[in-house]
Amino acid sequence: MKYEQLAKDIISNVGGKENVNSVVHCITRLRFKLKDESKANTDVLKNMDGVVTVMKSGGQYQVVIGNHVPDVYKAVVETGGFQSSAPVAEDDGKKQNPFNQFIDIIAAIFTPILGVLAATGMIKGFNALFVALGWLSNTSGTYQILNAIGDSLFYYLPIFLGYTAIKKFGGSPFVGMAIGAALVYPTLSGLTAGEPLYTLFAGTLFESPVHITFLGIPVILMTYSSSVIPVIIAAYFGAKVENWLKTVIPDVVKTFLVPFLALLITLPITFIVIGPVATWAGQLLGVATTSIYNLSPIIAGIFLGAFWQVFVIFGLHWGLIPVAINNLATQGADPILAMIFAASFAQTGAVLGVWLKTKQKKLKSLSIPAFISGIFGVTEPAIYGVTLPLKKPFIISCIAAAVGGAILAIFGTMGYMVGGLGIFGIPSYIHPESGIGTGFWGSIIAIVVAFLLGFILTYLFGVGKEKTSETTPIEAKKSDVKVENVVVASPLQGTLMNLRDIEDAAFASGALGKGVAIEPTEGKLFSPVTGTVSALFPSNHAIGITTEEGTEILIHIGLDTVQLNGQYFTAHTTQGARVEKGQLLIEFDIEKIKESGFAVTTPVVITNQGDYQLETTLKTQLNVGDLLIQA
Repeated sequence: MKYEQLAKDIISNVGGKENVNSVVHCITRLRFKLKDESKANTDVLKNMDGVVTVMKSGGQYQVVIGNHVPDVYKAVVETGGFQSSAPVAEDDGKKQNPFNQFIDIIAAIFTPILGVLAATGMIKGFNALFVALGWLSNTSGTYQILNAIGDSLFYYLPIFLGYTAIKKFGGSPFVGMAIGAALVYPTLSGLTAGEPLYTLFAGTLFESPVHITFLGIPVILMTYSSSVIPVIIAAYFGAKVENWLKTVIPDVVKTFLVPFLALLITLPITFIVIGPVATWAGQLLGVATTSIYNLSPIIAGIFLGAFWQVFVIFGLHWGLIPVAINNLATQGADPILAMIFAASFAQTGAVLGVWLKTKQKKLKSLSIPAFISGIFGVTEPAIYGVTLPLKKPFIISCIAAAVGGAILAIFGTMGYMVGGLGIFGIPSYIHPESGIGTGFWGSIIAIVVAFLLGFILTYLFGVGKEKTSETTPIEAKKSDVKVENVVVASPLQGTLMNLRDIEDAAFASGALGKGVAIEPTEGKLFSPVTGTVSALFPSNHAIGITTEEGTEILIHIGLDTVQLNGQYFTAHTTQGARVEKGQLLIEFDIEKIKESGFAVTTPVVITNQGDYQLETTLKTQLNVGDLLIQA
C-alpha cells in the first residue's frame, strides 16, 4: 500500500491500536476516539510528513491529512485491523460531557454519507441549472433519470441514516436499514388520500387525521422521506431493544428471532409514537431556526460567515449540518448552510494573496495545493498549512466571509439541496421550480466579493516581510537553504547525549533534524544563537529559532512534555522576538516535570540540515555557551 508506512506511524503515535476505540474519517481528517489521549504523541504526529496537524475536539482526536485522507484511512484500517467506520473496541467507560457526546454521535452518523450526499446533490443542482439555462426540459427522459439519481439518497435518506445511526448506537446495520425502509414504504403514503377515520388533537398545532390503526391504536401517518430526526431516534430505540433481546433469547435461535422481534417491537412504536413526535419536533426545529434567522438575516449571515471556519477547526460545524438537512426536509429550503457559502472562497482568496506576496519557497509550495483544493471547498490545507500559522490571513478570511454572509442574507439566498463544496455548490442555490433568481445571483456576488476581499486585504496587509519570516513553521521538513559555517552554542547546562539514544522515535531517527540531546541539570534554557523566535509552542515546552543566515534550530524541552499544557514552564520571550546568543528564553522546573512522569531529555536539532555533515562537541558535561554544534 502506498500509505502503509504512514498508517503504521500514525497508529503507533496515537498510542497503538489497543488505544483506539474507533476511527472514521471525513473529507480531510482521521477522527480517532482514543481510550487515553495522553498516550498519543501529538508533537510527533504534527511534525510527521503526510500529516497537516492534529486537533482535539468533540471527544475526538483528529489527525488532519488533507485531500487524500480516504486512501490513508483505508491503509490505517487495513494496517490496524480495524472495522471500517465502526467501533474497534469496547468503550473504556469514561463519560463525555453532553456536548461532546452530541458532536460524536452526529459526526458518526453523517460522516459516512456526506460524500454521496454531496454527489447526489451536485447532480440534482446541475440538473436544475440545465433546465434554467434551457439545455434540458423537465419533461425529458434525460432530466427524469438525472433527477432520479439526484433524489435517490435524499428521498430515501431514512434508509441510509438507519444504517449509520443504529451502527453508532451498537445495533445491527440491516435492522436499522429495515426501520428506515419501513418509514418510506410507498404504500403507506397512499393511505392518506382517502377520508380519515377521525382526527386527533383537533384545533391545535398538532391536529392530525387518522387513516389507519394498529391493533386498534390510532396511527398518525407522516411523510418520512428525506427526514432526519425520526429515523435516528427510532434507530436508537431499535438498538436498545435488539441488545436487550440478545440477552434473553437463546443463542440457537438468535440469528432470526432477534431481528424478528426487534422489528415487531420497534416499528409499531415508531409509527405510533416516535415518528409523529419526532416529526413535530423536526418541524418545530425548522420553524425555530428560520424564525431566528428572520429576526435579523444580516446579523445571522455575518455571524455564521465570520465564525464558520472557526467552527470547522474545532469540529463544531457538525452541530449545524443536521439542522440544515432537517430544514430542507421540513421547510424545503435552508438558510443556515447558505450563509456560510462564501467562507471557503474567502479562505481561498487569502491563500492566493499569500501565494503571490510571499518570497518563501516553502510557503509558496504549500499555498499552491491549498489554493486548488480551496476552490473545490476543501479548506483545511489552507487553514492549517497557510493562513492560521500566519494569523493575519486567517483573520482577514473570517472578515471577508462575514461580508459574504451579509450579502447572502441581503439577497435572501437559500439552499435547496445539499450539494457539493466550493464551485460545485453553486447550483444548490437554484430554486427547483422557479429556476435562477435573486438568491442565486446573490450567491455569485457573495463568493466573488469574499474571494476578492480575502485576496486584496491579505496581499496588502496580511503578509509583511517580517511577519512571514517570523511565523514560518519550523517543522520536520527539509528546506532549500544551504547551511554553512553553523555555530550553535549549548543552550543548557547538563550532560551531552547521542540523539539516536533518546526515547523518542521521531527525534532519534533524525526525521525532525540532525543534532544532539542534552540531559539538563539546571532548569534554564538560553538562546544558542542570535536570531528570531520563529516558533514558540503555547505550552512553552519547545521553541524554534531562525538565524539571520537562515539556519532553523528546534529545541524541545523533555519528551512528551506537551501533555503538561505549559505547567512548570515559563517563557521569557515571544514568537517573532529577536533574541541574542546567551539570552534567557525559558525556565522550567526539572523536579516537577520528572515527578509528573516525564523525562527532561532535550533534543537540539537543525531542521533544515540540507546535505552537510555536522560536527558536535566531544565534551560530555556542558555549560551554557559551550560550543555544541558546528558545520
